[in-house]
Amino acid sequence: MQSRNSVTRRRFMGGAAAALGYAGLRPTGLLGWDSPPRPLRLTPQEYDYDSFAKLSSNENPYGPSERMMEAMNGAWKYANRYGYPDGDIQQKIAEHHGVESENILLGAGSGETLRVVAHTYLGHKKKVIGVRPTYLSVFGVATGIDADAIMLPLLDDYSQDIPAMIDATKKNYREVGLFYLCNPNNPTGMAVPADDVRRVLDEIPEDIPVLIDEAYHHFVEDPAYETAVPYVNEGRKVIVARTFSKIYGMAGLRLGYGIAPPDMISDMRTYTTGSVNALVRWGGVAALEDLENERFVRETTLRLRKQTTEELQAMGYEVLPSETNFFMVNTGRPAAEVRAAFRERGVLVGRDFPPMLDYLRVSVGTEEEMARFMTAWKEIMPPRTATTTTSG
Repeated sequence: MQSRNSVTRRRFMGGAAAALGYAGLRPTGLLGWDSPPRPLRLTPQEYDYDSFAKLSSNENPYGPSERMMEAMNGAWKYANRYGYPDGDIQQKIAEHHGVESENILLGAGSGETLRVVAHTYLGHKKKVIGVRPTYLSVFGVATGIDADAIMLPLLDDYSQDIPAMIDATKKNYREVGLFYLCNPNNPTGMAVPADDVRRVLDEIPEDIPVLIDEAYHHFVEDPAYETAVPYVNEGRKVIVARTFSKIYGMAGLRLGYGIAPPDMISDMRTYTTGSVNALVRWGGVAALEDLENERFVRETTLRLRKQTTEELQAMGYEVLPSETNFFMVNTGRPAAEVRAAFRERGVLVGRDFPPMLDYLRVSVGTEEEMARFMTAWKEIMPPRTATTTTSG
């Protein structure tokens, strides 16, 4: 399956402070806030990109499907045009979700959607409610526009503290500009049950925008989870962010979107760049239609995640329950040391996620890459007493 589009590819030319109370804190100096990963600036002697097993950025290791590549190749004829046919990508996304075209805002990856939302609803001393650790793109924007952040710690089981987030929102109501929920959460991989999402929407003031980041939606198996898209049709003040980077393998091509009520879409449009190009639009249409490839990526990813995490647990290492294409494993020592040892063995794994500095985030790669990961793990990490923690 990995070589299914190799010929087509050759023809194709071608990124805080944690508030433990409820006082808003400027997220100045956020450690490692998340923009799309950038290439490492090293010499070829130091860094041979293609030789590494890349398990650091939660990417789809298989890339666009052959059907997507063919669609993008066919769009080169529009490269010199402004007003070109785009496969009606916005309408296709709307139909996919059971909403109207006016509910969709395209962006260059969901990262652009998150930044657009932050610019729209935050400002001088406005507060964004969230947790730490989580995906920090929104908080990075807050840093640059003099907004504040209330970032609450995770619970002891590393799930998001929904009651505390609701309480913080109510206590700071007049200053809160945005409520952010990454579901499933990055970096923990843990999902928020649908009942808790509804609780948020029912209990916080209804005029506060709620941004729900569903970048990893396609990998969730937990029956207690549901997408928040139906709340958009209810007219709630909700923005759901989605991306083509994960299940569809378009991380380097950049395509994402927000789903929201039309008045919110109108407010946000001011901050968009219109940077989604012709090839990417046609690739997105083909991705939505290629259900066979979506199934392959999902099933293969979940199988390899289960296989790898069970092997780690058999060696005695705790693995957090994951509903994504990555997982977190407790290393029992600074993850930075372990990460460096993996790099020496040609395997790239995730960065630090304070305060979880003894947990390593590992993306699920190909079968060959996961075999390389486990070989390196056994060289670096000694076996422990077996743990009963499940992997989800």
